[in-house]
Amino acid sequence: MRRKGAGVGAVSKDRLQKAKFEKKGTEIADAQVSQLTTQLEQFKSHLERFAAKHKNDIRKDPEFRNRFQQMCARSGVDPLASSKGFWAELLGVGDFYYELGVQIVEICLATRDRNGGLMSLEELWQRLKKSRRMARNQEVSMEDVTRAIKKLHVLGGGFAIIPVGGRKLVQSVPGELNTDHTRVLQQAEATGHTCLSEIVARLKWEKERAISILDHLVREGMAWVDDQAGEERQYWFPSLVPDLAMASLTSLR
Repeated sequence: MRRKGAGVGAVSKDRLQKAKFEKKGTEIADAQVSQLTTQLEQFKSHLERFAAKHKNDIRKDPEFRNRFQQMCARSGVDPLASSKGFWAELLGVGDFYYELGVQIVEICLATRDRNGGLMSLEELWQRLKKSRRMARNQEVSMEDVTRAIKKLHVLGGGFAIIPVGGRKLVQSVPGELNTDHTRVLQQAEATGHTCLSEIVARLKWEKERAISILDHLVREGMAWVDDQAGEERQYWFPSLVPDLAMASLTSLR
């Protein structure tokens, strides 16, 4: 009986000790969270002062603006989340990316008849740089364009960046391109064109599958048909065609 009584007492003592440890652990955790919160608020405050001091560089210098965006991301701050509020009033970054987004939409709409809503990110960037230099002598980086497109993607309307081999394409029409569409684009990446027999041979597809994908791309305006190239019909993709060849291709349409 004594041994049993001693065992119960030991268990009670262990439970009490465990409860004390848990309470202490909770106190330590709460203190750490409080400390981290304070540090984060201090960092955000420093970030605001830094932004106020260098706002002209942030507005005008694309590389500096990209590094500032990376600093913001590490602290959980998104200056692009709204066109209103502290960041927009201080830096005008909300307006900057809003205006950039509008220009992207305008360029994509203006070129959609030619490319079917599929344009290389590089071409879009070059067009934006040219138009912005002419309008306000303001530089824009590839990172700026990518961020603006991501904001447009959230709003819907079909805007997305699609990796195709070693380059990136901007899609500006509703409807996702599936894996088959992307693989056909990859086949045409090097030369800007492909044909049915090439797709069947390289991708080891059934002929009907390849025809279905090519017909879809032609129907959407993303591919052009050339029946004058030789024995077999060629499919050209304006978004992949080098600039020097584009002028000669316009006669095919």
